Amino acid sequence: MYLLGFAAGWWIGWRRAARPGSGFEPQEISDLLFYIALGVIAGGRLGYMAFYQAGAFLEEPWSVFAIWDGGMSFHGGLIGVIVAVAVYARRTARHPLAVFDFLAPLIPPGLFFGRIGNFINQELWGRVTDVPWAVQFHTAGLTPRHPSQLYEAALEGLLLFVVLLWFSAKPRPRGAACGLFLLGYGGFRFLVEFYREPDSHLGAVAFDWMTMGQLLCLPMIGLGLYLLVRAHKPWR
Repeated sequence: MYLLGFAAGWWIGWRRAARPGSGFEPQEISDLLFYIALGVIAGGRLGYMAFYQAGAFLEEPWSVFAIWDGGMSFHGGLIGVIVAVAVYARRTARHPLAVFDFLAPLIPPGLFFGRIGNFINQELWGRVTDVPWAVQFHTAGLTPRHPSQLYEAALEGLLLFVVLLWFSAKPRPRGAACGLFLLGYGGFRFLVEFYREPDSHLGAVAFDWMTMGQLLCLPMIGLGLYLLVRAHKPWR
């Protein structure tokens, strides 16, 4: 699924870079995605250990390399991508927000494939439900549950991709596409978390209902709103 996501991102990026006035050359896309891949993998793993397995990480820091036990965090991967983009932007003398704006529509296809992988692997399933489309997962004791992985694939993968592709079809102020991505993903993820089973070792982290995923989405939503407002203000 990672390979499919990066392949889709490369193809979409190549087509976007080929458009007049894109600010990028098609031959740059491979280098850019190499930086992104490093950020996603390193940040995703470190973020998972820091956000969801902090105790184990502090006791056994080397467990971060136990990739056979699974565990990748989107929010950690996003932090890794921010670092990778900052390095790439500096090396190519670009503004980081200009790189993020270019990248924004490339990310949702990877999220789509990732969530389909979660569904196939029977992990990160939803809460118990009796809706007609409930799914039984062998890893969850065959209790009917929300297929929350498919909800996320549809919202943060397909719908967000369509919105960003439409939004980016016209020239936008710097930071606007990046802000829309952060707001869109943060909002969709926050919503789906109400149907997704919280991590058993964490449960609710605030107010007896807020999950870690929702807590981590709040800064994304706030930053996304800030970038959108800033991008469309004359004092930006």
